[in-house]
Amino acid sequence: MAQKFLSIIIPAHNEETRLPATLEAIINFIGRQTFSTEVIVVENASSDRTLAIGNVFQARYPDLIKVIHEDQAGKGRAVLVGMTHATGKYRFFADADLSMPPEEILKFLPPHVDVPIAIASREAPGAVRYNEPFYRHITGRVFNSLIRLLVLPALNDTQCGFKMFREDAVEEIFKRQTLMGWSFDVELLYIASRKDFPILEIPIPWYFNPESKVNVFKDSSKMFRDLLLIRKNGSAGKYD
Repeated sequence: MAQKFLSIIIPAHNEETRLPATLEAIINFIGRQTFSTEVIVVENASSDRTLAIGNVFQARYPDLIKVIHEDQAGKGRAVLVGMTHATGKYRFFADADLSMPPEEILKFLPPHVDVPIAIASREAPGAVRYNEPFYRHITGRVFNSLIRLLVLPALNDTQCGFKMFREDAVEEIFKRQTLMGWSFDVELLYIASRKDFPILEIPIPWYFNPESKVNVFKDSSKMFRDLLLIRKNGSAGKYD
């Protein structure tokens, strides 16, 4: 199979309402590009029609869209499955709500940049947040302060759901992933930093989605425990 230039990976758990519009927007974006692209939808443990909807799009665009079913839940698990099945030199995972316009993906790729890892940032100079409730912004900044204190002091926004990993970075980093839930991307970036992969933050326009599945109060405590686990694993050499 010929290697693609870009793989777009969409983790999709119970996304029947948001997935169709997201796929339509991405298909429209790809249709205006000259480089080769594949879209990988990883549906995992959904209780709604997410898998059926994905299969409809796959049947409609068999040369573009691939749908993978994974029995176990966890956003990190879905991204891991997508990354390891992708063929692109550049592999970009995107939240199913597509809170960033798909045209922004070009900022993560050559000729704009060519780096092992580029992550979307709502805090880098030039980024704009739209319609985000004040409490969500404050909670996010508090959590980022903990991330910077405990594991990743140089990054301003690790939790935005749009990240690009070049093929060489995927091969080195994802085989060391242990977390399959919400904190998986912090772990991935921590592993990357230990392996001396440069990480570039790309400022983006970001639109708050009121249907966000992150519970800032329930999930924050679990994420904090995950940060301690990442730090412990690093000290024990589990990522080496």
